[in-house]
Amino acid sequence: MDLLEPLQSGIERRALAEVVLLGAFCGAFGCWVTTFRLSYPAESLAHGLLPGLVVAALAGIPLLLGGVAGVAVAALAVAVAGRDARVGSDTATAVAVTGLLGLGSLLALTPDAPARLEELLFGDPLGVTDGDLAAAAALALAGGLALVALHRPLAAVALDAGGARSLGISATAVRFALLALLAAALAVAVQGLGSLLVLAVLIGPAVAVRGHFSTPGRSMAAAAVVAALAGVAGIYASAWLGTAAGASVALALCAAAALGALVRGVAGRRAAASPSP
Repeated sequence: MDLLEPLQSGIERRALAEVVLLGAFCGAFGCWVTTFRLSYPAESLAHGLLPGLVVAALAGIPLLLGGVAGVAVAALAVAVAGRDARVGSDTATAVAVTGLLGLGSLLALTPDAPARLEELLFGDPLGVTDGDLAAAAALALAGGLALVALHRPLAAVALDAGGARSLGISATAVRFALLALLAAALAVAVQGLGSLLVLAVLIGPAVAVRGHFSTPGRSMAAAAVVAALAGVAGIYASAWLGTAAGASVALALCAAAALGALVRGVAGRRAAASPSP
């Protein structure tokens, strides 16, 4: 197996560039997603944007536009469903998202639907275009700059929301900024990993590095590296084993999370077993 073989194909070079760009931003950003306990909202939005993707594919418009519209509709549906206090926000969100996922699946199975719409569910990094790469690069650059600008407010609110308020930092505004970044990340990343697997690039690396570093900045840098390396490993596994690229990347990201948890557990047991000085 030649390590340079995947680099000889333009398709696989674009796929590698896509997963590295997405991993660089989504891995770092995922640390804040997990810190602020936004994993369930992220999963809800990711699954709920499927109708927008399908409509974009049917209309022949860029999937990015469909993803943005799908995220907006999913967010609105979740917000409206969650207003009924008698049902409960989690239950209402589950119903709304399941309905949107069912609607997207129904649209995808219509006779007029183009072929290979399963890629919208499970992704296809090998099918990314130059336009998709440009969108991923824009997300990595703009999102990275946003994370740098928001680092102090995010850290302050995560540490002590009340204390952050005394410094003039609004926890509501910070959370809104996080959700806006989350929507942008999902709309772009879903083109490579699909609406069902996109959460792996946001949550997996953050779980892998959690507890291994003492500062948010180091955790974010490590998560970005883990996400990029796992993405590359997934593309290579797909090329060598003939497996689906999107699923291979998602499994590599989940394997990184499992490995990080294993190392964390072993280190914790050793620390507990060592005698106190």
